[in-house]
Amino acid sequence: MMTLEKFEEASEIVKQVTLETKLVYSDYFSKMTGNKVYFKPENMQMTGAYKLRGAYYKISTLSEEERKKGLITASAGNHAQGVAYAAKAYGCRAVIVMPTTTPLIKVNRTKGYGAEVILYGDVYDEACAYALQKAEEEGFTFIHPFDDLDVATGQGTIAMEIFKELPTVDYILVPIGGGGLATGVSTLTKLLNPKIKVIGVEPKGAACMQASLEKGEVVTLPSVNTIADGTAVKTPGSQIFPYIQENLDGIITVPDEELIVTFLDMVENHKMIVENSGLLTAAALKQLDVRNKKIVAILSGGNMDVITMSSVVQNGLIQRGRIFTVSVLLPDKPGELVKVSQIIAELQGNIIKLEHNQFVSINRNAAVELRITMEAFGMEHKEEIVEALDVGGYRPKLVQPKGIYM
Repeated sequence: MMTLEKFEEASEIVKQVTLETKLVYSDYFSKMTGNKVYFKPENMQMTGAYKLRGAYYKISTLSEEERKKGLITASAGNHAQGVAYAAKAYGCRAVIVMPTTTPLIKVNRTKGYGAEVILYGDVYDEACAYALQKAEEEGFTFIHPFDDLDVATGQGTIAMEIFKELPTVDYILVPIGGGGLATGVSTLTKLLNPKIKVIGVEPKGAACMQASLEKGEVVTLPSVNTIADGTAVKTPGSQIFPYIQENLDGIITVPDEELIVTFLDMVENHKMIVENSGLLTAAALKQLDVRNKKIVAILSGGNMDVITMSSVVQNGLIQRGRIFTVSVLLPDKPGELVKVSQIIAELQGNIIKLEHNQFVSINRNAAVELRITMEAFGMEHKEEIVEALDVGGYRPKLVQPKGIYM
């Protein structure tokens, strides 16, 4: 059973390895939503995510014999680092099975904590099945990333810290992959104050918990498709599911497009790097139809590789209209490029890339193509520039930008 006494015990134990992640008030998101929004920045933890809490507490409950067998787990990255770090602290051998799609930064950091890494399968579920097979064949002690009440209890210590710092909180938003974090947070929250609402947030392309709650039993999605790799889970935990049913007040799903622009918001307004799964709660704030409430959004992790970061930034700027590309046709004669550049310059557009194609037409004198990629202040400014080029007779067509920063 997940009791208040166990949560209190776990809270004291995890202090041995966790950093203090005090709430961060967000003026930007508060004004945007009409609420008082606070972030719980678990992306600032030692291992870059909250997972260290559950892993360390779980290992603390094992017998010496269970630890000596060696630990094995499966993870898309954050639980892997949590188990690796905790195992090193306890002097245990750790073997981590990670999907082949796991970002390199998570693989390398897991190895850096002394764990042995095996890459297997395209998604977490396939990696987990392989880890369980190895545990049975070689006698390892398996540490489940979410479907374990001790692990969930360790994750729930986040709620204890939130409650101590902001006892009058009205809503807590928590990301959901397999459901361990949501189980711990929602269960402890209801024990402390049943009036507080706890809302789970899933990526729309991997909403296994929403599907399970709708059916009233654990279901497996046929596939998952999301940039939020840390929550790309097809089947939620069966042991923790009854706790979710009892304590979670609702689920919000977020499309990948919202995660992309939220990443920009977080970087520009809070100077924080938060991975896509960790951004779920921040992106969900727009969908929470309440006003004048105190809301805590848990930012679950910040382990993001530079290549992914670059792609997300680029796509976010495109979505916001701050980067765009137009194709214009102009006669192949001196001075035409200057005229186009002048129109853009007068409206304070900043050209960052030019592509000149003389072979778009057989008659080069009639028309050559010029593709211009530029920066704008936003959608309105973008439309203003496009309209000015149209008035100038260049018939601009918007095309997909490519290779801006890569």
